[in-house]
Amino acid sequence: MPDLIRGAKRWLAGLKPVRVPEAPSRSFKDLWPGDAARGARLVAGELEVLGSSRPLEPGASEQMGPGPGIGWAPSDGPLLWRAAAHGFGWLRDLRALGTDAARVRGRDLAHDWLENGAGQDLAQAPEVAGARISAWLGHWDFLAATADDGFRKALLTRLAHDGRAVVAGLPAEASHRGALVVMKASIAAAVALEEEGWLNRALRLLPGELERQFFADGGHVERSPAQHLLAVQDLIEIRNLLHGAEIAAPTQLAMVLERACQALRFWRHQDGGLALFNGTREEPAALVDLVLHHGQARGRAPMLLQDTGFHRMQGSRTLVIVDCGAPPAGRAPDLTTGLPRAGDRFAHAGTLSFELSVGRDRLIVNCGAAPAAEPVWRDALRATAAHSTLTLADTNSAELKDEGLGRRPERVAVDRQEQDHAHWLEVTHDGWRRPFNAIHRRTLYLAEGGDDLRGEDVVELPGGVTETLSWVVRFHLHPGVSASLVEDESAVLMRLPSGHGWQLRARGARITLEESVYAAAETRRTQQVVLHAEPDAEAVRWAISRVVPPGAEPKG
Repeated sequence: MPDLIRGAKRWLAGLKPVRVPEAPSRSFKDLWPGDAARGARLVAGELEVLGSSRPLEPGASEQMGPGPGIGWAPSDGPLLWRAAAHGFGWLRDLRALGTDAARVRGRDLAHDWLENGAGQDLAQAPEVAGARISAWLGHWDFLAATADDGFRKALLTRLAHDGRAVVAGLPAEASHRGALVVMKASIAAAVALEEEGWLNRALRLLPGELERQFFADGGHVERSPAQHLLAVQDLIEIRNLLHGAEIAAPTQLAMVLERACQALRFWRHQDGGLALFNGTREEPAALVDLVLHHGQARGRAPMLLQDTGFHRMQGSRTLVIVDCGAPPAGRAPDLTTGLPRAGDRFAHAGTLSFELSVGRDRLIVNCGAAPAAEPVWRDALRATAAHSTLTLADTNSAELKDEGLGRRPERVAVDRQEQDHAHWLEVTHDGWRRPFNAIHRRTLYLAEGGDDLRGEDVVELPGGVTETLSWVVRFHLHPGVSASLVEDESAVLMRLPSGHGWQLRARGARITLEESVYAAAETRRTQQVVLHAEPDAEAVRWAISRVVPPGAEPKG
């Protein structure tokens, strides 16, 4: 029923006349850096979204001949890629390139979109329309300030209609960051078009949206470091919008932003980048620094996000980040656009996986993500086997669906203890309860000095483990790590770029060294250590410890 009411409000809003000014009453500055290399590729006709590249070309030009451009229609690419195309966030990359050709390409694409893309259902989805409003206003000087009157009028007319629609639909239907994007766009449109009624409605609903979007520990409800980073950027932009317009922000905004910035610190490895959980790819450390700077963040990273369901274990220069929570609840996608509306839209089947870094070197990782890729490749990286955890009977711990997850872990229990600066963590999940009536129990121990990480993985089944259910434990290695099996195949030796040597040993399993991939800033080949549990093994015990030859202590 709420969905029907919101849809009716948007439909009724479309019947009312909308005031279109000569120009936005306030100019906004987009805070975040673009990528000039991506901008150059877009000028050449290729849009990259989260590592997936496809043609995005304007049509109706003398060079290409008459007809619509490429990139707006359902057949032109996967759903998330097309949502990004319709959302115009790529203006940031064209601005970073900063050439006349980049400005012309932006205007040509915007003109083609108005002619051929604006009528697509996906273009009118609240989350996509909200992203487009923010992109147009944030890059108005670059895109439209020196354009002809007809082009500016067309942009402002569409912006006004989009603004009215997203405000009428508040609170947004999505239970993920998309609702925050809609809220930010509603405030931006209200300020730019001087619509006091829109602004009052958005400000009245903002505190409730903040409560829905963030846990009490500051973590974002999607449990994704990448989405958390974007959500913090949204909060900063909302704060700046209100401050620039001399409008008092709700008191909740400052409190939520402070907690969210601390949670953002939690997700960082010691190289400054984010851990690769739930749809996250590597983000430049400089961007994370910039976001924390604008967020006016203070303090150090917390050791756990209890509500979000993640733990950090740190000893000296060794850091372990562990997924100890159940995935967000699912929800049916929007029937018109196909866009997911649930917080599990980027969720991976990686419960109890962990990442390990030593100083600025990453050692154990997850495989990353390609959320805008074709389904086969996207879901290969979402699978349990693409994470540093246990896989039972070659079955994912959560069922992968286009819109999120189906079957999933429902109960994740955590017991953490610390003594003499050593950390002990025991976690269980029931993701395989329905197919196999099985429980995965993982215990981790990190010594005080960080030179010794020990683990135990157990599959608990009524009557004990049966030989019919094979299981393996995977440790994906960062591409910078060189690894080799020792002669008797009893251990794997691993060397970090810094020169430090580490060794992985196991009991109750056969050790192999196999191929893997690392889909972060770019997709690279790497290796994984795989522990194949012995048929009668009740547990696989393993240890990752530092190895330093006598007299060969490396520097750094």
